[in-house]
Amino acid sequence: MLTRHSDPIVAVATAPGRGAVGIVRISGKDLSGFTHAFLGRTLRPREATYLPFTDAQGQPLDQGLALYFPGPHSFTGEDVLELQAHGGAVVLQLLVARCLELAVSTSVTTGGALLPGLRIAEPGEFSQRAFLNGKIDLTQAEAIADLIDASTEAAARSATQSLAGAFSKQVHTLLEALTHLRMLVEATLDFPEEEIDFLQKADALGQLQKLQATVQQVLQQATQGALLREGITVVIAGQPNAGKSSLLNALAGAELAIVTPIAGTTRDKVQETIQINGIPIHVIDTAGLRSSDDAVEQIGIARAWQAIETADAVLFLHDLMRQSAMEYIAADADIAGALAQKLAKNTPVIHVWNKADAVTDAVADAGIVLSAKTGKGLDVLRERLLVSAGWQPSSGGGFIARQRHLQALRHVDAHLMEAYAHLSLGGNALDLLAEELRLGQNALSEITGAFSSDDLLGVIFSKFCIGK
Repeated sequence: MLTRHSDPIVAVATAPGRGAVGIVRISGKDLSGFTHAFLGRTLRPREATYLPFTDAQGQPLDQGLALYFPGPHSFTGEDVLELQAHGGAVVLQLLVARCLELAVSTSVTTGGALLPGLRIAEPGEFSQRAFLNGKIDLTQAEAIADLIDASTEAAARSATQSLAGAFSKQVHTLLEALTHLRMLVEATLDFPEEEIDFLQKADALGQLQKLQATVQQVLQQATQGALLREGITVVIAGQPNAGKSSLLNALAGAELAIVTPIAGTTRDKVQETIQINGIPIHVIDTAGLRSSDDAVEQIGIARAWQAIETADAVLFLHDLMRQSAMEYIAADADIAGALAQKLAKNTPVIHVWNKADAVTDAVADAGIVLSAKTGKGLDVLRERLLVSAGWQPSSGGGFIARQRHLQALRHVDAHLMEAYAHLSLGGNALDLLAEELRLGQNALSEITGAFSSDDLLGVIFSKFCIGK
């Protein structure tokens, strides 16, 4: 993508399908001649003009609004032309085709193409242009996609905060502090003959400790932001007829899974995303875990274990009506042993005892007692899920974050820990101290894109929608 970022580009900027309004967006270095040739007039910057959009024979394709944003005062930093037409798929494609056709037409004044090299934009290429031209940094560019993809109100608000620069400001503050500390270390290395101890006089150790504490705070906020964006995957597991499908339906508030008294009704995974306090929870109902000679049920059980192994949390559902049956107790123990072997070390297993409505004074030695039928105990379960996810509600404004941000911040924290160890040794380890600070600064810069590879940018922007 980076090798062609100077080409003018065009794309439909609105979602596929029918709608009242659809937008075709063009971005390039100089669109003035193209705009005049297409629309038959010069547009005033940032002012909507109502006019016909015509084909090569002068016949109208549609009528709508045209807006012209001369660079660098535009979203991409280049000249941008937006055509707002009626939102039919055919109309918009005709406008795109007309743009491509007109671009290669010969200009009377220049004798060449009106807009040489105009092509269809690749996914996320308008946002990529904005990043490459310094209009936004990488976290703000990612926030655009996160705002579009937000599945909860809390995620949308946090993405808006990131788009406004909330995350970027914190990263830049860290970078300034880290750069200042590097300056002190480099000065000490460059002038070893000086009697003044730069590091001791400037309290470099105290600055480093303060920097470490700030990184931890930002990492905590970013972890919460990643939860808002990605949520957690929760798998409901247990023996047949424990009420797994009923629990999924109760959490979702809809009849998603078939519920019958027949053991083995659920043969495959059923998934639904719910939200609890704005956190997306991806709940998966699975086949009952037991030995079976039924080939179809065996496939469902195998898929259940696959889902369990990749879960962020497991709801181990027990049946209160069978809690005294020896055969049932033994089967639950087998499942518990298998969970301990297959799950990652830190994956929480929440024990849930269902069918409290059918048992008088229902109690359990451990876990949550509830009734999927009446809803009793569901609020307790929801709170427990938030705790297991690591959610910490805050009155302050948050920001959206991604796993790559968390990974970068963890790298920064690790480099600062190494730097602290070298700084504690005194002058004998200043070279190693300087290197750890440099690596930490590079890891921080990766977050905003100030220090990044073309491959990273390609992966990030390729996941955007076309036209954005």
